[in-house]
Amino acid sequence: MNKLKAMSIFVKIVECGSLTGAADKLFMSQSSVVRALASLEKELDTQLLYRTTRRLKLTEEGEEYFKRCRHILLDIEDAENALNQRQTSPKGIIRITAPITFGRLHLAPVINEFLAEYPEMEVELLLLDRVVDLIEEGMDIALRIGPLPDSTLMAKQVGEVSYKVCGSPDLIDSEGKPSHPTELNKFSCIHLTALASHAKWPFYDKGTLHKISVNGRYKTNHVETALDACKQGLGYGQFLSYQVASFIEKGELLPVLQKFETNPLPVNLVYPHSRQLSSRSRVFIDWAIPRLKRRLSGMGS
Repeated sequence: MNKLKAMSIFVKIVECGSLTGAADKLFMSQSSVVRALASLEKELDTQLLYRTTRRLKLTEEGEEYFKRCRHILLDIEDAENALNQRQTSPKGIIRITAPITFGRLHLAPVINEFLAEYPEMEVELLLLDRVVDLIEEGMDIALRIGPLPDSTLMAKQVGEVSYKVCGSPDLIDSEGKPSHPTELNKFSCIHLTALASHAKWPFYDKGTLHKISVNGRYKTNHVETALDACKQGLGYGQFLSYQVASFIEKGELLPVLQKFETNPLPVNLVYPHSRQLSSRSRVFIDWAIPRLKRRLSGMGS
């Protein structure tokens, strides 16, 4: 039995969560996948998976072996892709997803430059304010903001962003500004429902995380709409730093409560390392990382 092939089949079974799903992804019969797993367990003299009619679950040994297999296969793919990248000019399509506002402001300009540099490449950009399942929805790369849960994804960090509470100069002149997060209940606030924190805004005070309930008559899931309302003085708003950076720079919005801001959130390019990373995806990742880092410089503070 080819050990690397068996490891690849085992990894795919775990990632798909089923023998049938792995067989479909690998274009193999289910019986072949079952035999490969059984042969691997026999050779290792270890049970890797608990199998029932409804689900598969890793044994403790299987979980450790899965992690090691994943790293081994990734190293092999990296070596092969490095050679392929030297031998061929990248061409074909890359499917990328990102949050709507970030994609429009920062990722789209990078993609535009990339397409000008690589005329044989195509990009499909899907902008959605939800987490996209890369494998299920056929995406190659995603840009994600915030901590990444344990998963089968590889991540390349390109920067940091932070939460900012802002108000318009007119609002601050007419109603004043809060000096402590607990004073926000005295002011009207705009709820940006696209942020998980819209009902309770996070702050740090003396090293402890606090989530402060805010009041307000205006709720929207659309960032630009919330920003317009905030600039027009309808209330304070909490946004991510990349969403308000240009308005703060122009003086249209003023940040408040800066000393209570939470720790920065990481911004990552992620992709499934179980899938062979194509030379075109690798070229884009290598192209995008330094450019996104420059665009996000200073936004985590």
